[in-house]
Amino acid sequence: MISEQNSEWLLLVKKLPSLFFGLMLYALAVLIMRDAGLGMNPWGVFHMGVSNYTPLTLGQVTQLTGFVILALSFLLKMVPGIASICNMIFIGIFVDYIDSLGILTTPSSLIGKIIMLFIGIICTGWATYFYLRVRLGAGPRDGLMEGLVKKTKKPVWLIRGIIEVSVLIVGYLLSGPVGFGTLVTAITIGFSVQFAFKVGGYDASGGEHINCIELFQKLKGNNKPMEKYISK
Repeated sequence: MISEQNSEWLLLVKKLPSLFFGLMLYALAVLIMRDAGLGMNPWGVFHMGVSNYTPLTLGQVTQLTGFVILALSFLLKMVPGIASICNMIFIGIFVDYIDSLGILTTPSSLIGKIIMLFIGIICTGWATYFYLRVRLGAGPRDGLMEGLVKKTKKPVWLIRGIIEVSVLIVGYLLSGPVGFGTLVTAITIGFSVQFAFKVGGYDASGGEHINCIELFQKLKGNNKPMEKYISK
């Protein structure tokens, strides 16, 4: 008979493939949207802009940005989840690895570029689904947004808007790829995520994410089951 503590470990291991598939798919989506050549989303513009003026690769800039944001979130008393930390580390690793393979090229026609851009947007939606469905923590950027909302008591749309506009402006000043695709991604990615959630049967409001401290307590044998935080 499997003990309760061992069952918590098995449940965690069961969720890891979905988490890492989501992170890898997200990295692929970043590169697809970049190589579509029509402009990236605000954070992509910022990451590419920083990469333009430093010796860091796109993946390394993504990692460094995630680390800084996690640190800021921690100062706002937002304890990250294991998925938040994996997001910070592995998306950057996957971005640089996939980029090194040279499997993506920018289409020569406008139609081809638009199709490629929308493929990236669709991949972003499904990557978000696979990554969040395990309820092991949101990404650093979402965690910062949540922390600022709680700290300032301002609405989500205002805080999210300020963050997105700020990084877009900085990215633009650093010669990041702003274009028609930047506007398209800003408008459509939310719908892509919502569609993936609906098809996959994931209710974003239907459970809590577990942070690293709570996860450690569960794995030590705390009586409170992880099912509260991790959907099956």
